[in-house]
Amino acid sequence: MTNLILHHYPTSPFSEKIRLVLGYKQLAWKSVIIPAIMPKPDVLALTGGYRKTPFLQIGSDVYCDSALICDVLEHIQPTPTLFPDSHKGIARVLAQWADTTLFWAAMAYNLQPKGAASMFEGAPVEAAKAFGADRAAMSTGMTRLRPADATAAYKSYLRRIANMLDGQNFLMGSAPCVADFAVYHPLWFSRKRVPVMAGILDATPAVLHWMDRMEALGHGQMEKYTATESIAACVDSTRASAPFDQMFQDEHGIPLGSRVTIAAENFGQEPTEGDLVAATRTRYTLRREDARAGTVHVHFPRIGYVLRAVQGT
Repeated sequence: MTNLILHHYPTSPFSEKIRLVLGYKQLAWKSVIIPAIMPKPDVLALTGGYRKTPFLQIGSDVYCDSALICDVLEHIQPTPTLFPDSHKGIARVLAQWADTTLFWAAMAYNLQPKGAASMFEGAPVEAAKAFGADRAAMSTGMTRLRPADATAAYKSYLRRIANMLDGQNFLMGSAPCVADFAVYHPLWFSRKRVPVMAGILDATPAVLHWMDRMEALGHGQMEKYTATESIAACVDSTRASAPFDQMFQDEHGIPLGSRVTIAAENFGQEPTEGDLVAATRTRYTLRREDARAGTVHVHFPRIGYVLRAVQGT
């Protein structure tokens, strides 16, 4: 199997989601640590614009967004599954809720002044300011929850998660599914990254016990790798992988081969530009050329992303 290269950083919550999936599936992977904030020249050489964390590289294929990465890892290692047949649809819907609604409530709670101060304790003042400016730029136009509203919402969501765990070890039964990994990572941030804020979890001991079970899954077999090595691996790759579902599904009147951009709907809207080489039921693929990385196929999920034709091409 071609090397799985995860571009991430240790305190990224969405990266922890994928690290645990790799552990659950007992996969070997290479770890490239990337900056938490811009500039990210090595990242952009591979993605062409997308700068959120993490992304997965397999040769000259770059997979953006943790939801798509879960699908890719499921295809590579189908067992144990993230998508049990008995609740495949609801698991995906719950995971999408957790990656959006739950995540933003948790982060608005986590990063109120006491939490932010804890996160940057011991760091230079400039580091906190740079991080704040970077995330403000990524969230332009978004509606942010106020801390009081976020706290109330987070408490309610934790109670509902505890209800789901009543009488079972994981959210939907005896084994974890994609929903468990998506729900876990914002709670992990509260518990591990800003422990001064973790008291909110104490009212739901069932959630804490579930988090212990999730943490015990581990991170698989990780090997350190450098950005230089990952870019060289992209250059050396002989071909890009075909999408799992190769049927062209045209929802935009944009034919394959067109010059397009793809960008996130809200947070981190920096676009990636390239030639549209696939548009399936679930994803888009762009082919782009980079002076350092060569020919790269960059893949995005349809849900949460916007496809636009480049005018004048």
